[in-house]
Amino acid sequence: MKGGSIERDSTRQGIPAGIWALGFVSMLMDISSEMIHALLPVYMVTVLGTSALAVGVIEGVAEGTASVTKVFSGALSDWLAKRKFLAVLGYGLAALTKPIFPLAFSIEWLIAARFIDRIGKGIRGAPRDALVAELAPPHLRGASYGLRQSLDTIGAFLGPLFAIGLMWLTVDHFQTVFWIAVIPAFLSVALILVAVKEPERPREQRRVRMPLHRDELRRLGATYWWIVAVAAVFTLARFSEAFLILRAQSIGMPLALVPVVLVMMSLAYSLSAYPVGVLSDRVNRLTLLALGLVLLLLADLILAFSTNIVGLGIGVVFWGLHMGFTQGLLATLIAEAAPPELLGTAFGMFNLMTGIALLAASVVAGALWDMAGPQGTFMAGAGFTVLTLSGLFVIRSRLRERPHA
Repeated sequence: MKGGSIERDSTRQGIPAGIWALGFVSMLMDISSEMIHALLPVYMVTVLGTSALAVGVIEGVAEGTASVTKVFSGALSDWLAKRKFLAVLGYGLAALTKPIFPLAFSIEWLIAARFIDRIGKGIRGAPRDALVAELAPPHLRGASYGLRQSLDTIGAFLGPLFAIGLMWLTVDHFQTVFWIAVIPAFLSVALILVAVKEPERPREQRRVRMPLHRDELRRLGATYWWIVAVAAVFTLARFSEAFLILRAQSIGMPLALVPVVLVMMSLAYSLSAYPVGVLSDRVNRLTLLALGLVLLLLADLILAFSTNIVGLGIGVVFWGLHMGFTQGLLATLIAEAAPPELLGTAFGMFNLMTGIALLAASVVAGALWDMAGPQGTFMAGAGFTVLTLSGLFVIRSRLRERPHA
C-alpha cells in the first residue's frame, strides 16, 4: 500500500505543469458551464414549457455542433502547428457567450446561447487534447489524460453544488445563478493565457499541407479508425446527462436539489478518472474499457427501474464511474494510434463521429422518454451498451498488437 502511494506521488510529480494548468482551465470553465447546465433542462421544461424531446434535440444539436467544429479546429491546428492559440480562442468565445443565458427570455435565445457556447467548446477541444499529448511524457500519457479529465470533472460537480447553494440563497432565481456563472469562465481564459506554454514543434516532424485530405486521413491508420468506430457505437449507448436530471425530477426530487444528480455523477467521475489513467499506463487498456461499459450497463438497468432516490443515487454513481473508466482512456488510445503531426485532425475526427452519435442518442432518448417514459430511454441505452461490448471483443485482437492497447 505504501509503495503504491509513493508510485502515485512520483507519477503526479512527473506530469508537466502545463497539463496541470490545462486541467485547472478546464475545471474553471466547467464550473461555469455546469452551474448553468445543471439548471437548464428543468428551467426549459418548468419555466419555458418545452418538452423532453425538445431538451434532447437542443442538447444533441449543441453537442453535435461542437463536434463538427472540432474537426476543423483540429485540422487547422495541424496545418498551423499551433495548438494554444485555438484553445484560447475557444475558451474565450465560450466565456463571452455566458452572459446570454441570464438574458434569455425565450427558447430561441437559449438555443442560440447553447449553440454559440458549444462552438467555443468545439474550437478548443481537439487542439487542447493534442496539446496534452505533446506535453505528456509517453510513459505518463494515460495518467496525464486522466489528470486533466479528473480536474475537468471536479469543476463539473462543483458547478452544480454552487447552483444548489445559490438557488437556495436566491429562492430559485435562475437568472442570478446564471450571472454568477460568468465569473469562473473569464478566470479560465486568464489562466490559459498566462500559465500554459506550447512546446516547440520538432524540426524533423513532417509538415501537414491538407489535414482533411483523404491521403492524410488514410495516414491515421486502420487501428485509429477501429477505435473511432467502437467509440461511436459506445456513444450511442450514452446520451446527454440532461436525462439524469429529468429522471431525478420524475421520481419527485425537489427542484432546488435536482442538481445534486450531476454532483454525484461528477464526483464519481473525477475520483475514478485519474487512478484509471495511471492504471492504464500499466495494464491492458481494453480490459479497463470493457469494465467501463459494464458499469454503464448496470447504470442503465438501475436507472430504468428505480422508483426512489436511493436507487437513483446508485445508478448515477455507476454512470459517473463508467465515465471515469472510458473518457480519458479513449483519448489516450487516440493519442497513441495517430501520427504526431496529425493529432489535431485525429481528435477532431474522433469528436465528429462521437458527436454525431451523441446527437442521434439524445434525440432518440428524448423521443423514447416522451413515448415510453424513463424505462424506454435507459433500456435503449443498455441495448447499445451490450452491442458495444460485443464489438469491443471482436476488435480486441486488432488493437492488441499496439503497446498498452
